[in-house]
Amino acid sequence: MYFEIALIAYVIDRIFGEFSFIRHPVVLMGDYISWFEKRFYADSIVRGMILTLSLLLLVFLLSFSISYLLSGWGHPDLQVLLYGVIASTTIASKMLYDSVKDIITNPQHLKYLVSRDTEHLSDSDINKAAIETYAENLSDGVIAPLFYLILFGLWGAFVYKAINTLDSMVGYRNERYEKFGKFAAKLDDIVNYLPARMTAVFIIVFMGRHMGLPLRKTWSQGSKHESLNAGYPISAMALSIGVKLGGDTYYFGKIKSKPFFGEGREVITQKDIRNALALQPRLDIFILIFVGYCALTTPM
Repeated sequence: MYFEIALIAYVIDRIFGEFSFIRHPVVLMGDYISWFEKRFYADSIVRGMILTLSLLLLVFLLSFSISYLLSGWGHPDLQVLLYGVIASTTIASKMLYDSVKDIITNPQHLKYLVSRDTEHLSDSDINKAAIETYAENLSDGVIAPLFYLILFGLWGAFVYKAINTLDSMVGYRNERYEKFGKFAAKLDDIVNYLPARMTAVFIIVFMGRHMGLPLRKTWSQGSKHESLNAGYPISAMALSIGVKLGGDTYYFGKIKSKPFFGEGREVITQKDIRNALALQPRLDIFILIFVGYCALTTPM
């Protein structure tokens, strides 16, 4: 288990966020995906599998090699610190929080956070999209990379980010990506299965709701989402702050019918964004205490 590395990585991310002086690893993964798609795209599941497996192999070899090289260099404490610095690039807690909070004062920035059409959204729709993005990406950007970092170390976190990046770029169910991105999308469903449900439980617990009825409703409503995983943290957040999320949404100029999640107001305000973001310090405390305790009591 890699609790010490995870603890350092999380603290570094919460303090510094993304390092502006380097090209972020996720951006490099995106560059490879774009390069492959430009040269080798075909309306084919097999071609998409080649993209996915080739990227995962590259990321695994690079991250495993870095781990191997660091393991034989310097004092063990320095090794752990360096591991933590590198691993922090797989976590997006500060960036997610700051980006969603920024929507309160700069709603036009929503277009940088979501794949839905944003040109003609009402204020309520903008606020709703921000909350949905925060809830869903708590799993993708925080809980899941920490989960795989703790289980497998650097290579686990980076391979997870590669899968998630693939899904965000080619995992759409449209004419171009239905086949090409199918393998990546299914793989993303698998690796996010546990983290998404863990995130939903954390939201319910740390937003001050009892486990019973809200948890049952979360599971019932979350299963209605088109995504195997996204509905659970979204439902948990909607139930916790007393609003309805979801509903019909425009993507690429076409309306997509989506169910509602939660029980409450359909008009979403900026105050609701703040209520959702109130989860962050509680989640921070839990992660620091839990991972810190495990780091102290579990041998490396």
